[in-house]
Amino acid sequence: MFDRLEVRVLPPGRRFAAQMRFLVNGEDVVESAVGEGGRGPYAADVLPADGPSSLRATGEPRRVELGEPECTGGCCGFLSVVVQRFGGIVQWSDWEVPYMEMRPLELHFDADQYDAELARAEADRSWQVHT
Repeated sequence: MFDRLEVRVLPPGRRFAAQMRFLVNGEDVVESAVGEGGRGPYAADVLPADGPSSLRATGEPRRVELGEPECTGGCCGFLSVVVQRFGGIVQWSDWEVPYMEMRPLELHFDADQYDAELARAEADRSWQVHT
């Protein structure tokens, strides 16, 4: 059985630009790992207007930053994961977690569902503030 990814963009607030949240099987990965006051990466960094998401999975493993605690990643470390594609499976593994907390389990996504969710998130630019 595969895990299921849902990508959300939180609208910009007073303190931060629009940021990302990653729900896996309905659970917010960022909040679970860095706490309620933490934040995900900025949407503009993960979903650039001129290219694909940094979460796109290829056969080459790549470390991707998913969040940081309220005190900032420079203080306590970042939440990051290695993303890699193995045929029809996208794997998230080798977690780095702030505070040396327990690492999330390795996750395995159906590559078609994963790609479709990233394509949906890349196409939805409603979070961008127009001036």
